[in-house]
Amino acid sequence: MSVDPLPVIARGLILDSEFTSCRGTVMDANPDMAEEMAGRIVEEALKFVAACAANPATGLAPSRIVDEGWHALILHTAMYAELCDRLGSFVHHFPGYDPTNYDPPIIDRTRELITGLGYSPDPELWGPPSDETLVSVAAKCQHAPDCTIVIIPKPKPKG
Repeated sequence: MSVDPLPVIARGLILDSEFTSCRGTVMDANPDMAEEMAGRIVEEALKFVAACAANPATGLAPSRIVDEGWHALILHTAMYAELCDRLGSFVHHFPGYDPTNYDPPIIDRTRELITGLGYSPDPELWGPPSDETLVSVAAKCQHAPDCTIVIIPKPKPKG
């Protein structure tokens, strides 16, 4: 009898206190948002950062909703730098200022790479920027198609 492996939980990438603080940042930027939704957004952002760090030569992009969580992570600069260091690559944010930009193949590729890491992407949070029926967010940048995130791995120490 085979047993399905337990899903990988991205929330475990940071301390509970850090997660709570990032979730609070999302809620501060979006005053009408429920705590549960803000937590889902931060969790998806953690998955996104992990996928970017694990796939540095691949152009990836978050959905507009997930980008809100990424912004919250980045605002916690020391925690974010430590997270990226543990993941192996610093994931820089290059804003895309047209919130209507949306390239489904890039989002699909991002979700596939997240799945490849053992995470389960939350399909409700990876939709097009015009889909604000679930949640409206303060973030106005959309990273596809011209500003996908490509990480240049940090150089190896000479030694």
